[in-house]
Amino acid sequence: MDPAFLVDSYATERVKTLSVWSQFQDEDLAHRIEPRARTPHEHFVHQCVSEDTWMRTMLGIDVGRPALPERETRVEFLRHYAAASEARLAALRVRDSAWFDGTASFFGVEKSRAWILVRRLTHTAHHRGQLTMLLRELGRALYSTYGPTADTGGLAQNGARVVYRYASVEDLLEAEAEGGAWPALPGAGARPVSERRP
Repeated sequence: MDPAFLVDSYATERVKTLSVWSQFQDEDLAHRIEPRARTPHEHFVHQCVSEDTWMRTMLGIDVGRPALPERETRVEFLRHYAAASEARLAALRVRDSAWFDGTASFFGVEKSRAWILVRRLTHTAHHRGQLTMLLRELGRALYSTYGPTADTGGLAQNGARVVYRYASVEDLLEAEAEGGAWPALPGAGARPVSERRP
């Protein structure tokens, strides 16, 4: 198989994860919507620990970094995950098709490394979705992750736009160190924001 699609997917997923994380404020990190739910801080910890474990133990990619930042602040999580995921991306880019087609143990079951990486991407997307719901529960506007949101114009078929908060990870880290950038969002206006909502 041609691994370029999987590697490119990991590259975009790390940007999307950092973008969603950046939309939280420091005071949000301890917010718990329900006793069984993770706080944003706990989501950040889980993402870092889980991805580190999967990459090291299932895919054999050890980037020589601790799983968590030394200081567990919002900005330090952004910096740490950006650096660790960039190193993992570099390691994935040098793997050939035979490596992706080869097998590894996934919780005791032999699966191809390509299959394991796809599961990693969907695991990350699942938790990122939970975080966007936390942002909504906090009353926050949402920038685009995959496509338009209610805050960037509603539905794509109604001409809504994609509005990313940052153009790159580098822009994100630089801006977040200074308090963040908040590009204007057009909102949906009178247009519907879902297929079943007038």
